[in-house]
Amino acid sequence: MNKAELIDAIASEAGLSKADAKKALDAFVGATAGALKKGDRISLVGFGSFSVSKREARTGRNPQTGKEIKIAAKNVVRFKAGAELSGAVN
Repeated sequence: MNKAELIDAIASEAGLSKADAKKALDAFVGATAGALKKGDRISLVGFGSFSVSKREARTGRNPQTGKEIKIAAKNVVRFKAGAELSGAVN
């Protein structure tokens, strides 16, 4: 499912226009990104939680040449699915 399909699904499920569903989705993505950038954790009961964790610098290998390369440290977004979401998928 891509963004346009998700907007269509939100619009039909919530009885909104596609324009309002797009605004709602964009607002959710923006608020989530802003909170994660500040280092906050976002928890949606039944759906899951988003958090940021630090990935340390490490040494990797270029798969084409086999030469060692340095991979810089960075922050990564993690998502842990909630029980209801996991149950719905399984």
